Parts: sequence; C-alpha cells; structure tokens
Amino acid sequence: MILKGRKIILGISGSIAAYKSALIARLLIKEGAEVQVIMTPAAKEFITPLTLSTLTQKGVISEFFETNSGTWNSHVDLGLWADLMLIAPATASTIAKMANGIADNMLITSYLSSRSPVFVAPAMDLDMFRHPSTLKNIETIKLYGNIIIEPAEGELASGLSGKGRMEEPEIIVQRIKSFFESRQKLSGKKFLVTAGPTYESIDTVRFIGNYSSGKMGYAIAEELANLGASVKLVSGPVKIECKHPQIEVIKVRSASEMFQESIQHFPKMDVAIMAAAVADFTPVETSNVKIKRKDQKLSIELKPTQDIAAELGRMKTPSQFLIGFALESENEEENAKEKIKKKNLDLIVLNSLKDEGAGFNFDTNKITIIDKLNNIFKFELKSKVLVAKDIVLKITSLFDQ
Repeated sequence: MILKGRKIILGISGSIAAYKSALIARLLIKEGAEVQVIMTPAAKEFITPLTLSTLTQKGVISEFFETNSGTWNSHVDLGLWADLMLIAPATASTIAKMANGIADNMLITSYLSSRSPVFVAPAMDLDMFRHPSTLKNIETIKLYGNIIIEPAEGELASGLSGKGRMEEPEIIVQRIKSFFESRQKLSGKKFLVTAGPTYESIDTVRFIGNYSSGKMGYAIAEELANLGASVKLVSGPVKIECKHPQIEVIKVRSASEMFQESIQHFPKMDVAIMAAAVADFTPVETSNVKIKRKDQKLSIELKPTQDIAAELGRMKTPSQFLIGFALESENEEENAKEKIKKKNLDLIVLNSLKDEGAGFNFDTNKITIIDKLNNIFKFELKSKVLVAKDIVLKITSLFDQ
C-alpha cells in the first residue's frame, strides 16, 4: 500500500462538508496512513472531535494549549512530522488566511510551519467560490506550491446548485495516493544539478560575481528528490539550506571548482541540469593580499572560464541527457537554439531579462523550454517551485522517448 506508514495531517475548517472528513480519515487509515486531525474552532460546530479521535486513535488538536491536560501543542513539531498535509474542507476564510499568513489558529500556524506538500480541498457556496477575492487567494496559494483539489459541481447546502461542493472523499484519497506514486517516478535515477553564482577572486577580499540566488537550481533539486531521484547539487555561494536526504550538496566557490566537480560526477549520472549562473570570465592573476586603494586606475585582465555545459556535451553518452539554461536580453530564442547545437544539449531553459519578475533574486520565474528538435514550450510567470515542476516534468518525458 502506497500510503502505509505515511504521516498525514488532516486539517478541517468550519464547513458543512466537515462531515465528509470522517470518511477521508477512515479511508486514509484503511490505506495504512497515520492521521493527525487539526480542527479550527468553527469546525467543531459541524463534527465532534470525539468522532475523529475514535477513527484516528489520536487526540484531535484544536487549541495551542490544552487546559484540561496541560499539554502545549507545537505547530513546529507538527510541521516537521507530516509527510503530507490535507486541508479538507477548506473554507473561503481558511484559504484567505493561508494566502495572507494570518496565523490566528492552530491549523494555519501548522500550515505555515509545514515542510510537506499541502493539498487543499475548497468547500463553499458557489458565489463565495467565484468571488474575485476567493479566486485570487486560491491562485496565491497555488503560487506557494499548494495543490488544489478543485471542488465539484452539484447541489450545495444553500439549496443552490453549482461549483463549490468539496470533492468526494474517495477521489481526494485517490489523488493523494497518485501523488505518492508519482514521487517514485524517478527512483533509481541519478541527477547532477548546478546552482547559484560563482565568485572569481580578484584578491583576498574582492571577487567578480553575479546576482544569482540559487533558488531555481535548489527548487529543481528538491523536486527531483521528491520524485525519488538521487541528486548531487553542485552549489556556488548561496544563502539557501537544503536538508532533503536524497540531495548531496557539494559547495564550491569558483567556476573552476564547479567545472572540476561537474566533470568528475557526470559520468555516473543519468541527467545533468546546468542551472548555475557561472561566470564567463575570471581574473588572469589573483592577488594573495588585499589590493590597496590608489589614485591611479586599476586594470584587471580577464580570461574566459571553462564552459561546463560544453564540456559535458562532449562527454555525454547516448544514454545521458544534458539540460542547459540561457539568460538572454535579445534574440532570445535564436541564441538559445544555437546553444543547443553548440553544446550538444537535449533541452534548454530560456529566461529573458525583458520579463518582469523573472531572472535573478526573484521568487518567480517565466521560462521557455526548447528541445533539440526546436520544439518550443512557453510557460506563464510562476513561483520557482512551480517552475521547477514544469522543468522536471519536461525532463522526465525524455525517458519515455
């Protein structure tokens, strides 16, 4: 059973659809999952904690502090415990709080602390569901990486008929099962990912670098690992921490160090993804002391760095795939297509400096993917977490060709 041993938080908010949550809990437990229920205070008006604790064999959590038992419920511990969080039903109010970080109950604080994937099953009247504020909040939490289980159409508690009723428990549980099954899609595959900038030293305190945050490369590595892959992440200097057990982070500083690590590990990889913003030039000479300020001009002679993607393209075997990245400001698609040929790439991920909200130091990105047959796939502006999913999905399709 794919859910056997999985730890799942079932969040319940105040909706008439809360009665369906008991069946969701029962079905999850029947599949072997361990379920911890967190209820909002309003949810207890629709279904009793006793019913849910009887089904899950766990005390239901609703308050930060349980007065009767003297127990403090840690939302941080809950966020670390879960393999998946499911909020079903999710009311318009709960979705608004999720979108805006309003942590005024145990469910939302646990959501904000969660490191696991989050599924959200909205439930509300049709006019509430199609209100612009609700639709905007749903789009916002999608950008955060949450997975929305769209509500079904049918008769609603108000007596109206339309879209807004929570999806049926059997379908929700099947979606969760399919999700965990997909996380094994890349099991046994080995990936090399480069990320972040490189720093090319001028002297002991100064360097030539760029504004890359590493967010895109790290998001790709996380998504690959979530799908079961083994990942070696060669990272330039960034402020991001990666704790996924299937990601080995190899920290480097310069383009030369990234080159050496990449060519060393690539022969054992199935795929290499070159997401790093590697410096194109490095100083010919580096001072071993701090260069003192002087009145006259200072000239620094630069030389080209070694082209990592081009070298891996020469090394690549027929069973391997190589994915490049391109950040362009003009003639974007033409330049990207030329790089595919020149560097023997299978795919290239193109960013344009003309796209607002894309590129360095943003949490969002807008990409175009081009394959070696010059097929072009354009994507809208999304969070880098969702962009990573698009990139990885396109890469996994290479294995089916």
